[in-house]
Amino acid sequence: MSATKLILAAAALLVAGAAGAGTSGDPAKGQAVFEDRCTLCHAPGGGQGPSLKGVVGRKAGSLPGFAYSAALAGSGILWSEASLNAFLSDPAKLVPGTAMRVIVPDGDERRDLVAYLASLRP
Repeated sequence: MSATKLILAAAALLVAGAAGAGTSGDPAKGQAVFEDRCTLCHAPGGGQGPSLKGVVGRKAGSLPGFAYSAALAGSGILWSEASLNAFLSDPAKLVPGTAMRVIVPDGDERRDLVAYLASLRP
């Protein structure tokens, strides 16, 4: 990833973090969003996309046994609630070249989804 892309990604994370600062989502509502939008690819036992259990605190593109896009694997992102919020708002904007195509445009749904993801433990 170029220095310019890294700077843009960092700026997006800062904006997303500031926008969500002091607010937390509802994991129960987030589970419904997950089941509606994410389980096709991110099935609990694995699927087309990697498992999201334990995603918060994990380096992007680092789960063993999954073939990530070079863009995501080389992004340098550490998944936090802020970085997940930014990624889910527009994955291709944060990580050009990612295989992830699902966008969660509604901020409340995104916060709920991120709260649910944060509750998942490996």
